[in-house]
Amino acid sequence: MKLITLLTVTLMFIFSLNAQQRTAAKTERPKIVVGIMVDQMRWDFLYRFQDRYGEGGFKRMLREGFNCDNAYIPYAQTVTACGHASVYTGSVPAINGIMGNEWYDRGLGRTVYCVEDGSVTTIGGNSNAAPMSPKNLLVTSICDELRIATNFKSKVVGIAIKDRGGVLPAGHTANGAYWYDSGSGNWVTSTYYMEELPSWVKFFNNRRIVDSLYKLNWNTLYPIKTYTQSDEDDKIYEGKSQGDAKPVFPHMLNATGGTNYLAISATPHGNTMTVEFVKAAIQGEGLGADDITDFLAVSFSSPDYIGHQYGPNSIEIEDTYLRLDKEMAALFTYLDGKFGNQYTVFLTADHGVANSPGYSKEKKLPGGVINAANSSGIMKTNNKYNIPRLMEANANGQIYLNRKAIDTAKLSFSEVKKYLVTELNKDPGIFYAFDNEEINDALLPTEVKERFINGLNVKRGGDVQVILNSGYLSWGTTGSSHGSWYPYDAHIPVVFMGWGIKSGHATRDVHMTDIAPTISTLLKIQMPSGNIGKVIGEALK
Repeated sequence: MKLITLLTVTLMFIFSLNAQQRTAAKTERPKIVVGIMVDQMRWDFLYRFQDRYGEGGFKRMLREGFNCDNAYIPYAQTVTACGHASVYTGSVPAINGIMGNEWYDRGLGRTVYCVEDGSVTTIGGNSNAAPMSPKNLLVTSICDELRIATNFKSKVVGIAIKDRGGVLPAGHTANGAYWYDSGSGNWVTSTYYMEELPSWVKFFNNRRIVDSLYKLNWNTLYPIKTYTQSDEDDKIYEGKSQGDAKPVFPHMLNATGGTNYLAISATPHGNTMTVEFVKAAIQGEGLGADDITDFLAVSFSSPDYIGHQYGPNSIEIEDTYLRLDKEMAALFTYLDGKFGNQYTVFLTADHGVANSPGYSKEKKLPGGVINAANSSGIMKTNNKYNIPRLMEANANGQIYLNRKAIDTAKLSFSEVKKYLVTELNKDPGIFYAFDNEEINDALLPTEVKERFINGLNVKRGGDVQVILNSGYLSWGTTGSSHGSWYPYDAHIPVVFMGWGIKSGHATRDVHMTDIAPTISTLLKIQMPSGNIGKVIGEALK
């Protein structure tokens, strides 16, 4: 009897030890990581409207999470595609290949869109909807690395109104990336990911939430006189919404419901629709439902559309962020209910935005409008050499010269470039122009020069780089834009919160490319293949 008892105790000890070893061997990770990007969110928006934010949205992140006050974009062309690709790859356009929303392809003789893919087909939308995939992304994303680390058992989903905002973060191996089709009012994907929309997406589209949102129109959340952080409502440098006689509240949408599904993107209702689709994805895909970490990459596209139309000092932008704060609070409450304290979230942006040139002029600030493609330097160069289509293309502040035409005319390519650069530098609206082949000799501070080096993909880039003066835009007279290295475009929020994250803040400089290696370290997975970012170690428990 004693022998049996001893044997039983011994076996129980062995089983217990094995169980402990299995537990110790299991990698500790959260149930889900939720990456949140706000398209066109300047860093100062965290604080500019803070007095009117609630306690559960942006303030909660700052209170409970780890905030990097001095986070910057480390390359020059601060646009949507570059931002989304660089955050999730920990890389820069020089390496990941996404050097703009579009770039000129000399081999094809045309401009290429960042996520275009003619080999696939759009599913669920208008028959004319362009098909998309991540094939132009040259490296892996953190989502790819999570899939690899779990032998592809992790689920990854990318979501944004903009196709590039959903496709690029999700990477090459995602279970799905979804974007909004303005031709049909549906959320769609492509055959790169699947052959048919999942039933939960079909169900969501059939609910026609977009139609119900159109009926709400868009008025201010609070009495308009209380919007003291904004300019007046009716300014000549604000763009008008379709159907509006003037760029003022309320913006009437109900008249275009069912006929113009694009309009919702330039209203806060686009954020509401995105949050509802995010919840449907979590439920429909069963994200975070087991012990294998999943990743949801979501981007709020509407602030960018609104900022382009009205400018960053408009009541429309203030109202957008007050409403987005409420959407964020509701999303965090939902995540709390689903995952408790077993989720990690980060907040960042793809770029900021400049003041509207009209606003700058009115307030006596530097700034203006310049059409760099038709500047005096380009006109003089065209007149001197008289070659048809001498400037083959202009994208991302870079000029692509027609090398074949220059060679046919038996001209020196280097001399044409030198003349063009010399004449461009005489233009009062241009800060500096240089030959990309001589980028290391550019007369710029090292920190600024590095941003242009980081932004130049040698196979996709142009011949001459043009830098506009601070506050100047190659844009229209209404609304605003972005795309420069200046802090108003390059200083963005970076905040982490949730599982594995400390509460605190850093004042040292960090970069958007530091997010991917930080999350990789948190998850104990390999960094993306093109990563150059550094781990923000002080954010991690």
